[in-house]
Amino acid sequence: MDIENYIEFQYRELLSSSQVNAEFSDLYATFEHQRLREIFMILHYDLISLFRTMNERLPSGENGAHFWADPSRSLISLIEITLGLFNALKNTKYAIDIDEYYYELIKKCRDFLSSSGGSLLPANMPKIELYYTIPIFKQTASINVTNNQNGISFELKQIGSGSYANVFKYKDTFYNRLFALKRAKKELTDKEMERFKREFEEMEDFSSPYILEVYCYNVDKNEYITEYMDYTLDRYLLKYNASMSIAQRKGVGKQILRAFDYIHSKGRLHRDISPKNILIKEYDDVVVVKIADFGLVKTPDSFLTTANTEFKGYFNDPSLIVDGFNTYSIQHETFALTRIIYYVMTGKTNTDEIPESKLTAFVQVGLNADKSKRFQSVGEMVKAFRSI
Repeated sequence: MDIENYIEFQYRELLSSSQVNAEFSDLYATFEHQRLREIFMILHYDLISLFRTMNERLPSGENGAHFWADPSRSLISLIEITLGLFNALKNTKYAIDIDEYYYELIKKCRDFLSSSGGSLLPANMPKIELYYTIPIFKQTASINVTNNQNGISFELKQIGSGSYANVFKYKDTFYNRLFALKRAKKELTDKEMERFKREFEEMEDFSSPYILEVYCYNVDKNEYITEYMDYTLDRYLLKYNASMSIAQRKGVGKQILRAFDYIHSKGRLHRDISPKNILIKEYDDVVVVKIADFGLVKTPDSFLTTANTEFKGYFNDPSLIVDGFNTYSIQHETFALTRIIYYVMTGKTNTDEIPESKLTAFVQVGLNADKSKRFQSVGEMVKAFRSI
């Protein structure tokens, strides 16, 4: 098969019924092949649109529900193109991975979709998670690691993407364990690259079981290796929220607070507290929390903090939009941590209706509009959290 011709054919097939939409362009910016980049932008946009429509038609109980004929046929076509590309690109320099959740989803849909008369959605079909900030399609790459076996190449699988870097995982056969690789994006400015390097240096300087371990920085490729974690906090709660006990939730919450108490004891403020930057490792007998992504860390001697640093994340204090990110202080950090703890304890982000009175009191202090009345340290948060 001429792979270039195959890619061009699929591209033109997609354009016959769709158009290139830039909404998800950032998720696929690392794909150097222009046609593939645009193909995945189209597929992502169209899949999300059709699954959003499917969510509106989901059955409410034991009986199935009807999914119209036109979107059924469109989804069948997209699934055929997606799986066709996945298989055709294997063992080529353009090889891709499909997000595990979406790979299982499209295989399940392929079983019940009908090309005529519409489709019957299965009874009790769960609502589909729509990926707006997570790529569905990821490049397969490799890393060369030098150890006692000399240079060995390992296949990389992309597992995440942020403002500054892409994150991959790989299995090192010498150590027989998984590692992660964080690689800076090529288009970073000098200041952004300096921040990326500073992140590694900060994490290397920490010595705590609650901070993600980093191993070696490659100055030629601007990448570094870290230990591999099983989940981000949001992914962990998505999987276990319905089955977690209060004791398990408090265990996770206590570890998060211990982590930030340690970070603050080193004179640092993280400034980018979110469920995606709090990672979970699941062992047979314990769940371990570790903090990552120190790209926005504030240090006493930092020269990288400016008034126009981008405001990031729902969990941050919205007053920073007006005050400026250069005003970030411990009261902003405890604000974000309060939101995180509430999220861990309830699985929700909306704090309008809180079911437990002591949790209500905790949230009211942590999110107080008057910064002087908020928690002034993580130590204060720990004392209040014990009573919940």
